[in-house]
Amino acid sequence: MAIEQRQPQGLVDILDKILDKGLVVAGDIKVSLANVELLTIQLRLVICSIDKAEAIGINWWRADRFYSSDAALGQNADYDALKARVNELEQQLNARGLAEGQSEQRKGR
Repeated sequence: MAIEQRQPQGLVDILDKILDKGLVVAGDIKVSLANVELLTIQLRLVICSIDKAEAIGINWWRADRFYSSDAALGQNADYDALKARVNELEQQLNARGLAEGQSEQRKGR
């Protein structure tokens, strides 16, 4: 009968397993005074690799301009499109204003 001895795992091995499989820590903190709940804090912590996070549908960093240059570029594109639309509307208003001014001048004659 052979007895398997477990090899001690190093920190790197443990981190590798956690990042590969993922780790979720969840907890609630409630502060009450005389049976009146004053404050509730819900904590959810997910520790995993980026590949694992994307596989489970977590990808908030892609849209956050502080973490992704793609998001910053997207925001610049949105700003440029909005600026172009404002310019277009201003030109339409100016053209309409000129047309109305000319028709009023004709009426005044």
